[in-house]
Amino acid sequence: MSGRQLRQPDCAIEQAAAAVGDWWSLLLIRELAGGLHRFDQLQAELQVSSKVLATRLTALVADGVLERRRYSAHPPRFEYHLTDRGRGLIPVLVALQSWGAQHLMGDGGLTATTTRASLEAARVHGLVGRRIPAVTLASVDGHATDPVSPASAWTVIYCFPGAFAPGQAGHPEGWADIPGARGCTLESETYRDRHAEFADLDAAIHGVSTQRSDQQSAFSTHAGLPFTLLSDVDLAFAAALRLPTFHVAGVERLKRLTIVADHERVIRYVDYPIEDPVRSVHSALEAISAMSERSRR
Repeated sequence: MSGRQLRQPDCAIEQAAAAVGDWWSLLLIRELAGGLHRFDQLQAELQVSSKVLATRLTALVADGVLERRRYSAHPPRFEYHLTDRGRGLIPVLVALQSWGAQHLMGDGGLTATTTRASLEAARVHGLVGRRIPAVTLASVDGHATDPVSPASAWTVIYCFPGAFAPGQAGHPEGWADIPGARGCTLESETYRDRHAEFADLDAAIHGVSTQRSDQQSAFSTHAGLPFTLLSDVDLAFAAALRLPTFHVAGVERLKRLTIVADHERVIRYVDYPIEDPVRSVHSALEAISAMSERSRR
């Protein structure tokens, strides 16, 4: 890859490490997944020298992880975007974040939540004021759907670990013992029961999990949800906003959190960690009501 010599060319781990094992390369992929594509944006965010950045970008393009797209002819300027090969690294990036949160920033225990004073909570609350990058997720009918409703003043995006209809292969063994994992069905049903109140405030609701669309469809039908569930099975949304996840039974799952975005895709409210799923629905409704009132003044 890029002319680098491998000691064990038949080892896929060594092949992958040669392409993206560098510190700056991984951080570049993180920022690209988050919607930054121009050289000056990447340099400002990473605080890296022009030489180092140019070298890493050139190597990633050579390895087929990135592609260049011209956005200015005079002078010639290019954006950098993940290729299919690059997007295939997103689950790896999210898994690395999950491992770091559990074993480096945490105590090593498996958890679907955090403490209010944690660095993870501070990072999530730091999303307020940020625009949600352009990304589409699969709805229960399989259509690519924007998580931010273009027809509504507000969009509630509640992320949850997983909810299943009766008869489905559901939660893994020990699910109830994972802090913060329980309550997904109750949370969704509470949004269902208060859907009209959100609609009165011109607020759309989207539930997001990393489940497959067919699993979400069965649950949505069983629960009678009047809003759409979206599948982040490829972790594009999680990577775009660096949302917290936890790994259990071979699956990366979103930790429970709520985001409220305005019609311009700007995040105006975040609730994390969520200790009471029912109360979190009421809190989101209160937040939208207060923001709507301020916007009318």
